[in-house]
Amino acid sequence: MSLLFTPIDVGTLTARNRLWVAPMCQYSAHDGVPNDWHHVHLAQFASGGAGVVIAEATAVSPEGRISPEDVGLWNDAQRDAWAPIVRAIRERGAVAGIQLAHAGRKASTWAPFAAQRGSVPVADGGWHTVAPSAIAYEGYAEPGALDEAGIDAIVDDFASAAARAVDAGFEMLEIHAAHGYLLHQFLSPLSNHRGDQYGGSLENRARLLLRVVDAVRAAAPDAATTVRFSATDAADGGWDAAQTATVAGWAAARGAVFFDISSGGLVAHQRIVTGPGYQVPLAADVREGAGVLVGAVGEITSGPQAEAILAAGDADVILAGREWLRDPHFALRAGAELGDPTAAPWPPQYVRARPHA
Repeated sequence: MSLLFTPIDVGTLTARNRLWVAPMCQYSAHDGVPNDWHHVHLAQFASGGAGVVIAEATAVSPEGRISPEDVGLWNDAQRDAWAPIVRAIRERGAVAGIQLAHAGRKASTWAPFAAQRGSVPVADGGWHTVAPSAIAYEGYAEPGALDEAGIDAIVDDFASAAARAVDAGFEMLEIHAAHGYLLHQFLSPLSNHRGDQYGGSLENRARLLLRVVDAVRAAAPDAATTVRFSATDAADGGWDAAQTATVAGWAAARGAVFFDISSGGLVAHQRIVTGPGYQVPLAADVREGAGVLVGAVGEITSGPQAEAILAAGDADVILAGREWLRDPHFALRAGAELGDPTAAPWPPQYVRARPHA
């Protein structure tokens, strides 16, 4: 059997394979409540053979949304709307995961398919944003610097969202510390200019993330707690893979069991050259530096490419985003590309379309 279709244990969970769906925002909710779009969108990937399906960045508070159209988990109505979606994912054999997030200074923005760009004004349904320091993301409104009471409230919000996620049936909880959102903003010296216990040294800049890991673990001890990192800011003087590996090790010591490695998003002037598998070296660096389970993501589009990454020891899991959007049955296709059309479980209704070995 290929490595890609070998099961993997992540904490107390077992995923049926190592080809997973990365979280992808849909900007399609009202008042943070997921709907039929989210149900069909996520369940189709489980039918398509994914090992884990991770639901999109889900705000832990109204102010934590990237856009007014983001999903959330700050109230019970949202929890109840997630439950049938989770059930559909799990009934189709995939592990159901969700990414818990706070967008910080990159909150209250227009959805990418809106005509406008930048921050949504309060008059148009936006809100005042917060961050570690009063430093705006280029082209966005200036955020307010969080005080310690505000930080404590955000930790509590992550804990409450984690508890609701488990109540809805989610088995894997990914803490979003990537792509320039709030926890990443605290980690990076480019966006964190604080002079208190949350700024300055690496230990201080990581303090909020580690508090969130502790809070999520306490609120959902039976779930697999994972973290998504951007392993580089791709800008001078910023966050990098060495710091990522160090903090991943600290998070693992507190019970985080897997790390999803991406890049960028903190500053508009980042220098990232994209291409097939362009973020795989970052995953490999974190895996080697911290000795933890990692996932690689970024322009991974075929079974043979994914298998080669695993065979090289660069990652333990492959996550994909756009390729699942192009082909919701990516895992079924990947098995055939690797010479085993039965490697991923075909729904009985679709077996007539399965290629011959």
